Amino acid sequence: MITLRAFGRNSKGAQLRTIFRLAISQRQLSSSSSTSTSTTTTATTATTTTSTTNDDSNQDENRNIAKCIPDAEIKKSVFISQSYDIFTNLALEDWLYRHFDFTHHHVLLLWSNEPCVVIGRHQNPFLEANVSKILSNGIALARRNSGGGAVFHDRGNLNCTFFTPRERYNRKYNLNILTRALFREWAIKAEINKRDDIVINERKISGTAAKLGHPNSYHHCTLLVNTNKTHLGDSLVREKANYISKATASTRSPTKNLCDVNNTVNIAQLLSAIGYEFLRTSATELEDGGNIQTMKQRGFQLINPTEKWFPGIDVLRQEFSSWEWIIGRTPTFSVEKELTLKTDGDKQLIMKLSVDVEKGLMTHINIVMPNGDKLPVVSQFQNKSFNEKNLNDIIGALKLVSTDNVKQAINGL
Repeated sequence: MITLRAFGRNSKGAQLRTIFRLAISQRQLSSSSSTSTSTTTTATTATTTTSTTNDDSNQDENRNIAKCIPDAEIKKSVFISQSYDIFTNLALEDWLYRHFDFTHHHVLLLWSNEPCVVIGRHQNPFLEANVSKILSNGIALARRNSGGGAVFHDRGNLNCTFFTPRERYNRKYNLNILTRALFREWAIKAEINKRDDIVINERKISGTAAKLGHPNSYHHCTLLVNTNKTHLGDSLVREKANYISKATASTRSPTKNLCDVNNTVNIAQLLSAIGYEFLRTSATELEDGGNIQTMKQRGFQLINPTEKWFPGIDVLRQEFSSWEWIIGRTPTFSVEKELTLKTDGDKQLIMKLSVDVEKGLMTHINIVMPNGDKLPVVSQFQNKSFNEKNLNDIIGALKLVSTDNVKQAINGL
């Protein structure tokens, strides 16, 4: 039976908030923020240089401390988010990464979302989905702070985030927690492939991504339980156009729901099984300590990701839900789409519309003529946000252009 320490409008909520505040006070954060792979700090003044040197010294000291702490001194908690809002959960994840001290306390955060498409930090959303279509269908688009590919979330998908100090980051350990839980509870044999996906008969049930900083890191992954696969497939189909981009592209793989393997699998039971597997396993080694190990841990804790519990989380949520973060952070790209105009008789003139996009805005709009020449298009969409609807609206407007004007342009008149 699962025991939940439900913290809400009672004294226990205050106790948990006290734990969070203690965790913050124990940790000396660097003044610079980490990226998903590394952090580069440029010293512009003597004062900044001194500060950076001190931060580096503190980081080295923290690394040594983290390495030397024995397993017996590391406690574990399973946090269960009570929110189903993707932007709130991404803010919670980032808040813990920024502010929590995991030196003596490893955390597994479990969370689910209402329908949404979540892309990696360095991805182009228009390469991964038809953004206009999913938004019109009530499916949110979000950009997370880690790398990796695009995924579809709904309430039939369980997300798992493993938090540790950077020095104890161990992706294989985390993935084995999941596969062991599946086997212990349902005798489901799942494997970890070379890409660190969890698969059953070569069909993917879990994808993975991570953010490595100092002093903290996290590794998060999904588990498909009974996700709506029709919505999943439809949501990850992009507009038919030629996208020219250096952004990280997703690797498409055939997927499978766990309920298709064993129809008794459900989110609540899976959450319990993974949580207990995490608590009963030693902190740094895949050693099963059973109930004795479990009883030493801090157990399951219901988390309410609000400003009262996590000061500053509202600002983080605003950042994650902003156009500047979701679309404006898209790497520079170009898109080309065929444009067909009718001329005299039944003949057709085939050209291309070419649009350059920087920081999410359409900076250059051109028609590429059959001879390869580019003609700039004067349009109200210049310096407006790029999306598939705007792209097709431009094409629709160009189809109304006089063919005589097009002929003159081709002939250089």
